[in-house]
Amino acid sequence: MTNSASKPVIKPIVVLVSGRGSNLQALLTTASAQQWEFELGAKVVAVVSNRADAQALDVARMHDVPVHILEHERFDSRAAFDDLLARTIDFYEPQLIVLAGFMRVLTPAFVRRYVGRLINVHPSLLPSFPGLATHRRVLDAGVRTHGATVHFVSDAVDAGPIIAQAAVAVFPDDDEASLAARVLQQEHRLLPQAVRQVLEGQVRDERQGKLLVANELHS
Repeated sequence: MTNSASKPVIKPIVVLVSGRGSNLQALLTTASAQQWEFELGAKVVAVVSNRADAQALDVARMHDVPVHILEHERFDSRAAFDDLLARTIDFYEPQLIVLAGFMRVLTPAFVRRYVGRLINVHPSLLPSFPGLATHRRVLDAGVRTHGATVHFVSDAVDAGPIIAQAAVAVFPDDDEASLAARVLQQEHRLLPQAVRQVLEGQVRDERQGKLLVANELHS
């Protein structure tokens, strides 16, 4: 008799990284603890880095996730880099691409290719403080609330539809390091939660038209 409870169809997730990989670690740890592969049919199937020295690659290897290194300095143009990046990603036919500390501005053509499937985590409460050096800018501005945002990626930097946010207080004695550490704790909680919400069809990006949208991920 055939067992009908066969292994579920995998919804592949590709993660793009550039640095130490703590958000990747949080995503992989949560996926394992919550048994995404069996509960959601979802799995991180590849990690791609634009830096050969990214510590995130070691994180991926420890979890037996295949890695790809595409050093952006070796490409003549941003478009050429994005073209090979897209071909690398498409090999896995991913349902989601997660930017977890990926320090590259993607071309509009690349973003359009994956609209509704491309997710980023950013260390500020968007739309406030897009771009780099958010913690220093928050301190310089004297604001008292900071945080993290997970959002769909759009053509404009850090301007896509927001999926989830988490706030932290800014204390009078904070410096960049202490504030960054507190925000990072929220990123580690927020990113896996937001990815799961998208996988479960609780969140959708209204821009994508005929392309894949979040509430189609159950199909």
